[in-house]
Amino acid sequence: MKFDAFSAGIEPGGLRNRNQIRILICYLLASLNVPLPKKDIVAIFQENGLANYFEVTNALSDLTANGTVLLKDGMCTAGSSAKVIAGQLDSAVPPAVRERTVSAALSLLSRMKRESENKVEITETDRGCQVTCHISGGDTDLMSFSLYVPDRRQANLVKRNFQDRPDSIYQVLLALITGNRDLISDILKEMSGK
Repeated sequence: MKFDAFSAGIEPGGLRNRNQIRILICYLLASLNVPLPKKDIVAIFQENGLANYFEVTNALSDLTANGTVLLKDGMCTAGSSAKVIAGQLDSAVPPAVRERTVSAALSLLSRMKRESENKVEITETDRGCQVTCHISGGDTDLMSFSLYVPDRRQANLVKRNFQDRPDSIYQVLLALITGNRDLISDILKEMSGK
């Protein structure tokens, strides 16, 4: 296969052919069957070294311009021709690349769901930042807590760590508040990998 795409930032096994990049975008959107922001599609390719940034943005522009990928309110979905392309031409892209792409997208969707369900508010004060974390139980908060950190950088670190594992934080706080030593022991073992 002819390499006609920029290769800067691409890991071994990444795509260096423009048609493969277009096909993989179609495959990704057809496989997930949920709207994705354009920036997140680019991030999936970039963060996993699957294709060059400029090639992905050009491919997305081409696919939206010709109606293969539908763009509405900044969200991309697979049009009917994208689904056909994904079904007929997915073998043009190596299976490992397809699997890595879909896996990265599913991780992204999982993170987006956790972040939408478990909110974090950062309020800057004259002495630093107040970070308030909410653990959701659907339509109500199961738990919320606030803590002070000295600067915005640390506030963002708290936010990121909280949204990575809100379920673990809930379990730890609940175990500490209720004095459940067995649960605390189980959580510590899980965290240390034993």
